Amino acid sequence: MKGISSVIGRRFFAAAAVVMLWAPLQAQAQSQTPEALIRENVESLMADLEGREDYYANNLSELEALVDSNLDQVADFRYIGASVMGSYFRNATPEQRSRFADVFRQTLIDTYTRGLVTFDYDEIRVLGTQQAQRHDDQASVAMEVVANNGQVYPVSYSLRLSNGEWRVVNVIVNGINLGLTFRNQFDQAMRDNNRDYDAVINGWSPEVGVEELEQGGDA
Repeated sequence: MKGISSVIGRRFFAAAAVVMLWAPLQAQAQSQTPEALIRENVESLMADLEGREDYYANNLSELEALVDSNLDQVADFRYIGASVMGSYFRNATPEQRSRFADVFRQTLIDTYTRGLVTFDYDEIRVLGTQQAQRHDDQASVAMEVVANNGQVYPVSYSLRLSNGEWRVVNVIVNGINLGLTFRNQFDQAMRDNNRDYDAVINGWSPEVGVEELEQGGDA
C-alpha cells in the first residue's frame, strides 16, 4: 500500500507502523484469542483501505471518524492515560485525569489518521509463532510492518483482559516502548511547567521521532 502525502510524510511513521494498535480492532468475546482477534481485524482493515488511499487522503474527516469509532470499542484510554501520567496520576484531580485521557485520545486519532495515508508499506503481518501467555488477563501479539524499501519493523502489542474483552494498552515498535516514551514525555512536560497539570494537558502533543523508531532501541 502506497502512502499519499509527502508533506505529512515520514514523521508519522510511528502512527502508520502502529496503527494496528487500536484502529482495526473490534471488541470480541473472551473466547477469541488475542492473536486471532488481531489477525482477523488486520485483514479486514486492509480490505477496507485497499484502493481507497486517494479518497481517504482527500477526506481525512471520514477516516478520522472511522478511527475514532474503532478506538472507542477497543482502547482502554483511562488505563492508558493513567499509565502515561505515571506517578503524577495520584495527585491529579478526577477532572484532570479524565481530560488528559480525552486529549491523549484525540492526539492519537489525529496522528493515526494521517499516518494511515502517508507511510509507504507493502505488508502488515501477524507472526505465525507467538509467545505463550504468562497471565490469563495479559497477552502480547507480535507483528511486522514491511516498508516499500524492504525494511522490516517488528511490532509487539500488549493487551489486557477488561470486562471480558481484550483491550490493547501498549505497543513496542522496533524496540521502542511507546507507552514508556509517552510517560517520559509527560514527566518532562511536568518538570518544564513546574508541575502545572492544566498547562501540560492543554499543551499535550506527543511525538516519537522517525529516526528513533527506524534505528530501534531497548527502551
